Amino acid sequence: MKAIVIKAYGGPEQLVMEELPDPQPLAGEALIRVRAFGINRAETYMRRGVWGDVARVSGIECVGEIVEDTTGQSSPGQVVAAIMGGMGRTINGSYAEYVTLPAGNVFPLQTGLDWAELAAIPESYATAWSCLHDNLSLHEGDVVLVRGGTSALGQAAINIASNVKNVTVLATTRKSEHLPLLESLGCDTGLIDRPELSQEVRRLCPDGIDAVMDIIGNTTLKDSLQMVRKGGSVCNAGFLGGGDPMSFNPLTDMPSSVNLNFFASFMLGTKDFPLTDIPMQEIVDRVSQGEYQAKPAHTFLFNETSKAHEIMESNGATGKIVVRL
Repeated sequence: MKAIVIKAYGGPEQLVMEELPDPQPLAGEALIRVRAFGINRAETYMRRGVWGDVARVSGIECVGEIVEDTTGQSSPGQVVAAIMGGMGRTINGSYAEYVTLPAGNVFPLQTGLDWAELAAIPESYATAWSCLHDNLSLHEGDVVLVRGGTSALGQAAINIASNVKNVTVLATTRKSEHLPLLESLGCDTGLIDRPELSQEVRRLCPDGIDAVMDIIGNTTLKDSLQMVRKGGSVCNAGFLGGGDPMSFNPLTDMPSSVNLNFFASFMLGTKDFPLTDIPMQEIVDRVSQGEYQAKPAHTFLFNETSKAHEIMESNGATGKIVVRL
């Protein structure tokens, strides 16, 4: 099979196409013919070696068709989406014509969506759903802020949150020209992100808001904690601002009775975070019906995967970058 491999840790030019043996599924695994995959920022860190040694073939998600499922849960030809399961980290990932992974990390789907459109959904929407409904316990009447709203994950979160009854959605972007995009996704109030955004949020909501999904991470987390009411929650869901360590003193940086948690998407599909908790078929149906707007921002060919990484690292995309085989 053809695969995009990490020749050496470094820049996008280190992603090269090679011929590799077709993978064979072990007991408990599924073999998927990959039709398309999304590009994720985590894959740029893995390519650069930031997280230590990883598999030669990157890619933490894909969509395609079942070739073989050793568990019998899916039949050959079944359309599926697959996420995590060690792909790209401990086992070869989805930047390939075929991939094997634990069957528990596979969503069987019924859909007529184009492969590229379908590929824009799995990781972003599974993560957004988990952050909003599990970590933040979003419910009717809440006010939630999505910090990093124009990212693929941010757009998924806005789509999901704005379709919860009577939820008010605030979202941020660094550029004023992106405010209309936030509104088109269902955001009630778009804000320009800045270091002390909490002051502006407190002017809008003097008692504080219910929840913050912070996708920017260490550079904004302490400010995000100042936005929420007593009993409110902040979920750290990403590191768009970089992964440098932060100085954090709970005594001075964390308001009393405010909750802080973290969602690690690589846990999706494990015993504690089963995929059955995520209504992926419903999400895909909502995309098909136009309730969620999940069209990819950029679509590349398989041999252009390195170019897709360049766009990701230059922050040149507002939304999901997809590669189609």
